[in-house]
Amino acid sequence: MASKDNAINSELSTRPEVKQSLIYNPTFRSIIFQAVAIIGLVFFVFTIVNNALTNLDARGIATGFGFLSQEAGFGIGLTLIEYDETFSYGRTFFVGLLNTALVSVLGIVLATIVGFLIGIARLSNNWLLSRFAAVYIETFRNIPLLLQIFFWYFAVLQALPSPKESISVGEWLFLNVRGLYFTRPVFEEGAMLIGIALFVALIFSFVLSRWAKRKQEQTGQQTPVFTLSLIAIVGLPLIAFLVQGMPVSLEHPVLKGFNFRGGISIIPELAALTLALSIYTASFIAEIVRSGINAVSHGQTEAAMALGLPRAKTLRLVIIPQAMRIIIPPLTSQYLNLTKNSSLAMAIGYPDLVSVFAGTTLNQTGQAIEIIAMTMAVYLTLSLLTSFLMNIYNAKVALVER
Repeated sequence: MASKDNAINSELSTRPEVKQSLIYNPTFRSIIFQAVAIIGLVFFVFTIVNNALTNLDARGIATGFGFLSQEAGFGIGLTLIEYDETFSYGRTFFVGLLNTALVSVLGIVLATIVGFLIGIARLSNNWLLSRFAAVYIETFRNIPLLLQIFFWYFAVLQALPSPKESISVGEWLFLNVRGLYFTRPVFEEGAMLIGIALFVALIFSFVLSRWAKRKQEQTGQQTPVFTLSLIAIVGLPLIAFLVQGMPVSLEHPVLKGFNFRGGISIIPELAALTLALSIYTASFIAEIVRSGINAVSHGQTEAAMALGLPRAKTLRLVIIPQAMRIIIPPLTSQYLNLTKNSSLAMAIGYPDLVSVFAGTTLNQTGQAIEIIAMTMAVYLTLSLLTSFLMNIYNAKVALVER
């Protein structure tokens, strides 16, 4: 059938009257169809927005983004930047955005670590370990995420003791129904040198790893990169700490009234949401890791064993690098799902973007179109940014043809 169509197109292209007509040019027609589709989409969106704005004006509801400069008048339980009731709605937007980014980053990191460990354990020769991994995967990926959030928040964290009966570890850590409180380091004058020393140690570790890799490729000799990097990362800041006269003090949480004051606190809503997102997403990541490892030819493992490599090094140096080319694309999708699933935080009162901005701010201002559009734009931007970074990493580990 395809050969017949090609013959017809070839015959048509030889005719003078057809050759001169753009209608029969596939490239021209594709451009026309795409242009018509774009114009239709723009007209459709314009019509909807115009009708919505007309209806809002008829009801006396103001439109525009001027509300962002108005005073919010409500408090937020968790803020990564300075905030109180006197700040504007624009400030609530950034507070919610940072809280969403916080739980998304924590969830991605924890889910990746747990997912890789469970995925590798699923392939273990140890029957008990592989069965445990299988039960974990089949249990948590088949229970709705919202129910898991409720479980961690109401059944686990809300069952903790009151602040006066907190589970404690000396003066360093306190766990109760209000959250987790632990000691906070207070950096005094001269502490900047410690940060500079840490930065220099990280740069040294990066340069050392690149140099060691080139050396191994040229000579086959290995350098203890991890040990030397650990010594630098711990040793240099410690030397700076002692030279500057120990410019870091500790602020312990202290029970005052009905709650603890001072130190660092983690509210139960953040803990429950992070745990639920991480454990749920890790069950999917584990299956992605398992399938990626299984996709690598078993001959690679046999070759590594023949060279005398231990199982741990075979997995780390031979199997995982090849499996990553298969793992990364579906792994990216799980990262995007985790970020979008963080919007379920509203169910337990975690002050993310949906709860603070698309919830409280929307109810107080009534600026539905503007607020929902900004919220959608944030999630779109976070998803595109995640995809962009993962695509860069995917291109880096991709197999290069020679």
